[in-house]
Amino acid sequence: MASASPALATSTPTTHAPQSGTANVAYAGSLLTVNEQTVGPGFEHATGYSYTGRGAESLAITQEIIAGTIQPGVFESVGAAPIKPLIPKYTTWYASFAASPIVVAYNPSGPYAATFKAIAKGNEPITKLFPLMAKSGFRLGRTDPNTDPQGRAFVLMLTLAEQKLGVPVSTVNSILGSDAVGASPQIYAETSLLAHLEAGQLDAASAYRSQAIQQHLPFVTLPASINLGSPSDASAYKKATLTLANGMKVEGGALVLTITTIGGPGAPTGSDLQADQAFVAFVLSPQGRALYQKNGYTLLPVKLTGSASSVPAVIKKELPH
Repeated sequence: MASASPALATSTPTTHAPQSGTANVAYAGSLLTVNEQTVGPGFEHATGYSYTGRGAESLAITQEIIAGTIQPGVFESVGAAPIKPLIPKYTTWYASFAASPIVVAYNPSGPYAATFKAIAKGNEPITKLFPLMAKSGFRLGRTDPNTDPQGRAFVLMLTLAEQKLGVPVSTVNSILGSDAVGASPQIYAETSLLAHLEAGQLDAASAYRSQAIQQHLPFVTLPASINLGSPSDASAYKKATLTLANGMKVEGGALVLTITTIGGPGAPTGSDLQADQAFVAFVLSPQGRALYQKNGYTLLPVKLTGSASSVPAVIKKELPH
């Protein structure tokens, strides 16, 4: 579990009378800090409902929902890919509302800190980042592309760096090791990756910009053409592809936060169902989205994908009309 860091934004709305329901939220591991320290407490104060959350790799959560191992009432993921396999049995819609690009977070006390800092400040070209990470003995951390959107995004970012920045394929291969999608000592759970960096066990790690900001870690900002954080560049991101260990081919896309309620077998009912719906409505509301913005996310216009008629009324009020 990632080490706790002080929240960058807190919620101070009027406290509502306690409600009997509890929102049960499964979310991408990158949302651990913002959800547990800021959004969850903010939701409780704003609505009176209780909140409980569980963070893990988004695609692993998808499989657990399908297997019936977990029965959350809300699923919040990075990108729509983890939600799409749940349609139509568990949900028929999802909404996107914010984005956070891939960055390279680095150890400020590590042997390469001065070079990273120079690149981050623009005193050295961004192209110097890639041979740095390819150095023999460089300790890089990333997440599993087979189960986590961040892990996929980091590899796809490097493919885009080949295409857009002219980074040699040999350099990319040196960065990722012998197998980009196989077993690798570089791979850590998303909820603990940055804790290893904070502990000085890594020289650098993949991260979403929002994570690095929340964890107070220095980072190198990547060009929009490769960082997968710009929805306007989504068509260009698709030119980067990756074949996973199971043979499935995936393509690049903008890294946007998506959220939906989860139905199907074992789904919450009664007051817990109402709490789940209230949580999604809170996240999509101006108050909720402001909390994400203050924690490093770029707000996007709320966009609904799927069956509008299936969206609960309390959530529909927060969608664009």
